Amino acid sequence: MDDKKQRLADKRLREGWIKSTMIIEVLAINREAAESALSKHVEKMEQEEGTMILDRRFHETQEVEKPAPRIEKAYSRIVDVDALTRNFDQLVRVVVSYAPSSIEILEPEKLSMDMGEAQGILNSIAEIIHKFAAAGLGGVMVST
Repeated sequence: MDDKKQRLADKRLREGWIKSTMIIEVLAINREAAESALSKHVEKMEQEEGTMILDRRFHETQEVEKPAPRIEKAYSRIVDVDALTRNFDQLVRVVVSYAPSSIEILEPEKLSMDMGEAQGILNSIAEIIHKFAAAGLGGVMVST
């Protein structure tokens, strides 16, 4: 990371931004698709307002035998992403939108929020779920 980016990251951490590391994995039926899809996914994450990517470490693409029924072979690629998010609401948005396999909050050691922020986070989650449903990418389960 260059000095200018490091100074900005340090400033944001002092302002209360949240530092996390995420592991994101993609599985595709060919090597090029796996590599391209994961690169584009991280590039899109970098464009998120209130999100700053500090580092990304792509692992070698691996061939996977029989990853699912009726699929003989696929390719898996993983990236570790270190990021800062403006607040917990933005971190939730990133997690829901970019689906990391795991996430670890590195800083700050303690988070606190008032009721308004908690309600905002819950409303953000509800909004994202409804966007997924409207796009045909899932639905909202209604119990009877």
